[in-house]
Amino acid sequence: MTKVITYGTYDLFHQGHYNLLKNAKALGDYLIVGVTTEHFDEARGKVNVIDDVLTRIENVRATGFADEIIVEDHEGQKIEDIQRYGVDVFTVGSDWVGTFDYLRQFCKVVYLPRTPDISSTKIRETKFNIVKMGIIGTGRIAKRYVSESKYVSGIENVALYNPVDENGLEKFSNEHTIPAYSDSYESFLEAVDGVYIASTNETHYDYAKTAILAGKHVMSEKPLTFTKKEAEELYELAKKKEVVLIEAVKAAYCPGFQQLVNVAKSGKIGAIKDVEANFTRLANEGSREKTDSEYGGGFLEYGSNVLLPVIKLLGKEYKDVRFSSLFDENGVDIYGKIEFEYEGAMATVKTGVGVKTEGQLVVSGTKGYIIAPSPWWLTKHFEVRYEEEEYKDGQGVEVYEPAFRGDGLRYEISEFVMKINGYAKNSYKLTAGESIVMADITEKYMKYKESMKH
Repeated sequence: MTKVITYGTYDLFHQGHYNLLKNAKALGDYLIVGVTTEHFDEARGKVNVIDDVLTRIENVRATGFADEIIVEDHEGQKIEDIQRYGVDVFTVGSDWVGTFDYLRQFCKVVYLPRTPDISSTKIRETKFNIVKMGIIGTGRIAKRYVSESKYVSGIENVALYNPVDENGLEKFSNEHTIPAYSDSYESFLEAVDGVYIASTNETHYDYAKTAILAGKHVMSEKPLTFTKKEAEELYELAKKKEVVLIEAVKAAYCPGFQQLVNVAKSGKIGAIKDVEANFTRLANEGSREKTDSEYGGGFLEYGSNVLLPVIKLLGKEYKDVRFSSLFDENGVDIYGKIEFEYEGAMATVKTGVGVKTEGQLVVSGTKGYIIAPSPWWLTKHFEVRYEEEEYKDGQGVEVYEPAFRGDGLRYEISEFVMKINGYAKNSYKLTAGESIVMADITEKYMKYKESMKH
C-alpha cells in the first residue's frame, strides 16, 4: 500500500482545497491529512485564520478523500509523521515548490499544481468571501507579495497585468500559475475583486482610479499619488463606490510598529519632542531608482516609510517643512533630508539610494526615548531608555521584541482582506487623512526637486 501525507490550514474551505486533496489521494492508496492548529499557524506566521480547527477538520473529512486526519501542532512534526506512519509520498501545492525538498531523504516529494481561479463551486458556507486578487506589475515587490500572500487566509491571486514587460509577465505567470494579461486592463479587472498595484511610481494613480471606478478594491504601493488633490480624489471615489483603498506602507500594518506607537503615546517617555527616521540603501547602478531622475530616487522610493512615524507620532498639522537633497549628475536624488517643525516639537527624516546611513528610528521625549534599530520599518526589536537613576529597577532600559514573520507584507495583505470582509472597519493603522498628508508632502517635494533643476 502506498501511503500519502499532506498538510494544510484548510481555512475557508474552497474548491482549490478540494482539488488538492483529490489529487493527493490519487497519488496512492491511503491519504493522511494533517490539519494545523491555531497555535501552530500563529507560530509559523499565518496571520488571520478564520475557522477554528474543528471546523477545518470537519471540512476535510466531508470531502471523503482523507483515510486518516491528524493534527499538526509543532515544527519538525512532518519528519516525525513520515517516519511514524511509514509514508511513501509527501505532497503539497505548487505554491510551496522547493520549500519541502528537505523531506526527499525520507520519502518522495510531489508539488501538485494549484487550481487557477477558485471562484467556481464553493464547498464552504461562510460570510467571509475569498478575495480574487489581480497583481499589477511583476517586479521584486510583486514576487514578495505572492510569497507572503500564502500566509493570509481569504485571498487568491488569479490574474497578472503588465503591459510593458511581456517576457517578465510570461515568466511570472508560469512560475506562479497565474493567468496573465498584457493588452487589456479592462479584461484584467473583470477577472478580479481587488488589485495590488506594484508597478512603477508614476502609474499608481491611474491604475488605482480606473480600478476604483470599476468597483474594485485597491491596495497600492507607495506613493499612492504625487499630489494631495489626487489622493483626496481617490479616497472620495473609494468611499462613493464602497470599495477598500489602502496605501501599502508596510510598517504601518506590522504589529511591532503599532506597539511602538502605542508605547510612545502612552506617556512612558513623556511628551514626544523629536522623531528621527532614516531609510537608505545603496541601489544597483542600473536599477530604476538610480536611473529614473523623474520618478526614481531616494524620496519616492522610501519617503512614505520615513514620513509614517512622524505623522503617526506628531500628527498631521506640522507648521513647516524643509527639504535638502544631494543629486547625482543625472538629476537623481541619491540622498536627502526633510526637517519638520511642529508646535513644540520637531522631526528629521533621511532617505537615500546612493548614500548609506544608519537606518534607525528614534523617538525622543521629556522622560526618555525609544530606539528601534535598522531595519526599524520591520520593527522586530525596540527599546525604551531612561536616565538610569530614574528607572525603577535601576536598569534604564525596557526591551520589546514583538512578533514578526516573513518580510512584513502579510500584515498589510491581511488588513486589506479583513477590511473587504468588514472585519477591520477602523482604519487607524494608516488613515486616509494620514495618507493624504503624505501625498501633500510628496507634492511639495516634487516642486522642490523641480526648482533645483533651475
